[in-house]
Amino acid sequence: MHLDTSRTLLLSEETLLALRCPACRGQLVTTDKVLCDMCGQCYPIVRGVPILINESNSIFSIADFVEDRPTFFQPRSRWRRLAGQVAPSISLNVAAKSNFQRLGRILQLESSRSRVLVVGGSILGIGSDELFGRAGVEVVETDVSWGPRTRIIADGHDLPFADGFFDAVIAQAVLEHVVDPHRCVAEMHRVLKANGLVYAETPFMQQVHGGRFDFHRFTHLGHRRLFRAFSELDSGIVCGPGMALAWSYTYFLMSLAKRARTRKIMRLIGRASSFFLRYADWFLKARPGALDAASATYFIGRRSDTILSDRALVASYRGVTD
Repeated sequence: MHLDTSRTLLLSEETLLALRCPACRGQLVTTDKVLCDMCGQCYPIVRGVPILINESNSIFSIADFVEDRPTFFQPRSRWRRLAGQVAPSISLNVAAKSNFQRLGRILQLESSRSRVLVVGGSILGIGSDELFGRAGVEVVETDVSWGPRTRIIADGHDLPFADGFFDAVIAQAVLEHVVDPHRCVAEMHRVLKANGLVYAETPFMQQVHGGRFDFHRFTHLGHRRLFRAFSELDSGIVCGPGMALAWSYTYFLMSLAKRARTRKIMRLIGRASSFFLRYADWFLKARPGALDAASATYFIGRRSDTILSDRALVASYRGVTD
């Protein structure tokens, strides 16, 4: 029964056996639906994807996905899709590719087979193909949105997996969009093996994106404290001051508009006249002053049983103090 279902759900047998109820963490039994053998909660399977949402602790409901309601990703108009193809981007990620290459090398050195959880993985993240394309890497992509890569609908506040199951967890441009990032990071810590890896990219200086699903921003030190239950392997700029400036300028123009159509035009003008600023980030990414002005930062760490003290946190400041 498990084998037939794993082909339907596009999950390995081992991952199916590691599924847990997001409400009580009881063992889940998978047939044509998913049933918890502890609390009796029943979860549907839609499009071959199990909907494992703890409705008592989520802003989303199971019905959102059964009835195909838009969640994080809203339908884009034809004009918006065309503008996205024509207008130059004002965003630039200067670190993801090399960071994922590094993660891949570490995982390969430590084991011939690794399991990687992606929180917010409905679409392929920038640079992540450098890791996911490696032999021996099993990727389990979860999200609260439908997408071409969604394998499980799950809220990061209650990850539906057994403790210590994954070798690595990835949260790329996700933690600004969750209500309680501290709980989500604690869940990542729980599902990681001892010394398991975590990789996160999170904004510091970005305007609201994702509409009502945008809640948090973190300085470099604030981001480090979020992962204080992890030892640091590396951290730094993933999107720099140039991108931050281009976003600020574009959103300034958009804020002048009163009508939706005018706002779209201003967005196009902003992108067309400021996209070049992002290229400065290739030169700024290693400068201490740029860390305090970054659009977003990254953190690579290992699961630890030791909590970073706030005194040690403050002492680790790498920016430029005036």
